[in-house]
Amino acid sequence: MLQVVVAYDITDDKRRNKIAKCLEGYGMRVNYSVFECVLKPSGFKQLKKSLEKLLNSDEDTIRIYQLCKDCIKKVTVMSDGMDGFDFSGCLIV
Repeated sequence: MLQVVVAYDITDDKRRNKIAKCLEGYGMRVNYSVFECVLKPSGFKQLKKSLEKLLNSDEDTIRIYQLCKDCIKKVTVMSDGMDGFDFSGCLIV
């Protein structure tokens, strides 16, 4: 399984909403423009392909960070209760 963080900066509201909706099918929103996803390699390829179709590369930025198992153990979440990468109840794509 791959653990990834997807962060985006999308200028157009309509396109941003489409990208957020797409990401909701792959992971959990942890911030307004940040998602955490747990994916099989095939799901990761499909996610990238889906995002590429929606992205306007002249105006938008999407960053995908793959996290290793050791890195996930070092994640610090400072919030009101959302821990991030909680695998219980996850849908693995």
